[in-house]
Amino acid sequence: MNKDDVQAALDKIRPALQADGGDVELVEVTDDGVVRVALQGACRGCPMSQLTLANGVERVLREEVPEVVRVEPV
Repeated sequence: MNKDDVQAALDKIRPALQADGGDVELVEVTDDGVVRVALQGACRGCPMSQLTLANGVERVLREEVPEVVRVEPV
């Protein structure tokens, strides 16, 4: 899995997160398909952040980069 592909997919999601005062940073891409991200800004303390991570970030990443197995917050 190419880290640049993951970053490009995150860049597609970023405007929606920034519109709500948040952001996401790519921390790590593992060989076994795990993407670790850090939620930033308003996303970091938001009670809906797990829903955003699962239904937003992870869904888009898996569509754009099929090798992604799961997304984990750090």
